[in-house]
Amino acid sequence: MSFFTDLAQQYIDGEWRTGSGSWDIIDFNPYNGEKLAALTVATVSEVDDAFRAAARAQKSWAEAGPYARRQVLEQALRITEAREDEIVEAIVDELGGTWSKARYEVHLAKEFIREAVQVSMWPEAQIVPSPVPGKESRVFRQPVGVVTVISPFNFPFLITLKSVAPALALGNAVVVKPNQNTPVVGGGLIARIFEDAGLPAGLLNVIVTDIAEIGDALIEHPLAKVISFAGSDKVGRHIASVAAGHLKRVVLQMSGNSALVVLDDADIDYAVDAAVFSRYVYSGQVCMAANRILVDRAVEQEFTEKFTARVKALKTGDPRDPDTHIGPLINAFQADALTALVDQAIDGGATALVRGRTMGNLVEPTVLTGLPEDSPVLRQEIFGPVALLIPFDSEEEAIRIANDTPYGLSGAVHAADIERAVNFARRIETGMIHVNDGTVHDDPLVAFGGEKDSGLGRLNGESTVDAFTTKRWISVQHGRSEFPL
Repeated sequence: MSFFTDLAQQYIDGEWRTGSGSWDIIDFNPYNGEKLAALTVATVSEVDDAFRAAARAQKSWAEAGPYARRQVLEQALRITEAREDEIVEAIVDELGGTWSKARYEVHLAKEFIREAVQVSMWPEAQIVPSPVPGKESRVFRQPVGVVTVISPFNFPFLITLKSVAPALALGNAVVVKPNQNTPVVGGGLIARIFEDAGLPAGLLNVIVTDIAEIGDALIEHPLAKVISFAGSDKVGRHIASVAAGHLKRVVLQMSGNSALVVLDDADIDYAVDAAVFSRYVYSGQVCMAANRILVDRAVEQEFTEKFTARVKALKTGDPRDPDTHIGPLINAFQADALTALVDQAIDGGATALVRGRTMGNLVEPTVLTGLPEDSPVLRQEIFGPVALLIPFDSEEEAIRIANDTPYGLSGAVHAADIERAVNFARRIETGMIHVNDGTVHDDPLVAFGGEKDSGLGRLNGESTVDAFTTKRWISVQHGRSEFPL
């Protein structure tokens, strides 16, 4: 496991360092419990070192210009492509992701790096007309400075790179805090790629630590200009609150409770395929996953029979087995919490059409139906392989049910009549929704983000440029202004 031990370190100002904290984070394989590495946590002092290194390096990086930055991004892409098999194996081992999940994540990550290469050339100055005679208004787009990236465990390679690559491309420096469960795939691995790509020291720093050690130092640090966070709404709310007190900009990608809706004219077999993927990809540990599957009562019986048959056929087990569909949850806490949630729902009146067993971190898929309207599980995020089937009698009822949640991240609607589906989709209170497709999608060019408690701000394409740059107005008076005083 030298791969993990080599990369399981702090990376500050171009140096691989051991943290100076008093305790270690243990990196486990969630399937077999194998110890992959141990990392001594970083302290507030090391957080400060990382930000100061980033701020020092950022000015010359911005001045280097987009062509120099593009060369580093292009090399990072080539390295990622050359090491794809190694990265995929790391995702399988550290996350418990299946081979298909791991390859999907690396594929998307490459697309985002590829787009960052283009993003480096996007910012342009504008000359804006002025109503004042003789005045010329120039508007320059400039990097914000230092960006803090706090990434989750479920797609750590992809989601970290979604912010890191464009932030660097736009002339910023970055401090990354990966999730404690994925410190290598979400941190050290990315640092190594950019180090080998020739990124100057200090521009990318990785801090592996915990709030118990550093408090809010990553958010409060005066050199942190933008915080890009992906994770739970509970943590995101805290970050937003602290950042607001320091007038810092945030981009928050948070929890979801997406609905996949099957209307009465849908292609049922295809809708079943989309629903199985949308609920059970990466064991359901996806913020965009279809927690709730809403089915018109006219097709409920057919859909339910086909859906439950497909779910029963899913294989749960070793993610290194190519035939495995569902690997482990990330840790025992999540597995126990999910099992308790299912028990609570059944005690509250739900019926289990499929009831999966819990075996350590492995949780087999479950399908629940007949949930009372006041069941708490209907309105919360479920981070695991549990699907909720909910029948409806009209489009109006389906819209009401779909919107009856504090979250609004993703969604999907299936129908033969495309315009009917689009009109339905426009009434759902969500940041993203897909017609005749699954709920789990990302695209480097399309604004990604949620409504309500699912987030604040957007990433991807122009939204990323807005997130990691600021505008400066410089006016030039070619004549002489007349002043009233």
